[in-house]
Amino acid sequence: MQGKIIKGIAGFYYVHVEGRGIYECKAKGIFRKDHVKPLVGDNVLTDILDEEEMLGNIREILPRKSALIRPAVANVDQALILFAVVKPDPNFNLLDRLLIRMEQQHLQTIICFNKQEIASREEKEALRQAYETCGCRVLFISVLEEEGLEEVKELLSGRTTTVAGPSGVGKSSLINKLAPQANMETGAISAKIARGRHTTRHSEIIALGEGTYIVDTPGFTSLDISEITKEELGFYYPEFVQYEPYCKFSGCAHISEPSCGVKEAVESGKISRVRYDNYRILYQELKDRKRF
Repeated sequence: MQGKIIKGIAGFYYVHVEGRGIYECKAKGIFRKDHVKPLVGDNVLTDILDEEEMLGNIREILPRKSALIRPAVANVDQALILFAVVKPDPNFNLLDRLLIRMEQQHLQTIICFNKQEIASREEKEALRQAYETCGCRVLFISVLEEEGLEEVKELLSGRTTTVAGPSGVGKSSLINKLAPQANMETGAISAKIARGRHTTRHSEIIALGEGTYIVDTPGFTSLDISEITKEELGFYYPEFVQYEPYCKFSGCAHISEPSCGVKEAVESGKISRVRYDNYRILYQELKDRKRF
């Protein structure tokens, strides 16, 4: 019987079989022998041991079309990155790091800003202008008032989508709206530190409908990208591409070089100042790290 691993805890794997439900399974020893570990998101073949108790064994992992390291999940089609417009204010540095990570995996990405009901038109427009040229779909929603959720559902339909973002921006609340059966814990914002409590501690796939899954992941506040070089960083800023032919020097880093097409585009408002400033911060971070 074929199904999809939706959760893995302490050596047990919970496999969703469409039309039948969720089976608790163990992985056969051959996977350990071959140094293969089943991942959340894997499509698998199972042997049913007890239909009434819904118990089984995973006997084969079907070929993966993708695999992420963080979160550790397989066969993802796209990413939905969720931040709040305000309360908490967006961490643009983390957002850009997430975009880089998804670009590394060649995943189509949707940037979704929640809590639009408490944001001003100017705050939303500033975010739209900052990210509309980065190659991602930009959405504004209100989970509280259920605004924009139908569009989100349409974008998720027929795909497996990983939902990523920091704590406190409404990730669990959004998933509860999309899949009430998930009955997830929602955490309130800590008034003292203006950050959310970590309410999700492991990755879990939730079935929304036939062929439609979302991957809920733990909230986090930082993301390491040190595996890329400073020379590669510009490749992950797609809005730079059309202006690089106007750079005087081949291999321009867009930092201190004169006659730089990218810097001129920033000054004229064609490239987001927010994005460019983050690029400079990340460039310096990668440059400094390689010294040690």
